[in-house]
Amino acid sequence: MMGTFATLLAMSKVPTPEERYRADVTGDIENVAGVLKITRIHVHYSLKLKPEQRPAAEAAFAAYLPHCPAAQSVAAAINLEHRLEMQDL
Repeated sequence: MMGTFATLLAMSKVPTPEERYRADVTGDIENVAGVLKITRIHVHYSLKLKPEQRPAAEAAFAAYLPHCPAAQSVAAAINLEHRLEMQDL
């Protein structure tokens, strides 16, 4: 997911070096009818960018999930929650 989002950011000329871009990921595991299942994945992206790059980053964030092979592989079985926190450089 992180790679697909970074690819869309790169297409919009928003750089994603390690010191500017990260993702913190957690998941929820629940007992569903006696079987432990991953039911939710939470992804919190942090991105440092120039203020004028915010619209491009917001557009990339809104568009990346349908293009992401990993997300599309699990979306029917696992609820994906994601958010983007942007900080000005």
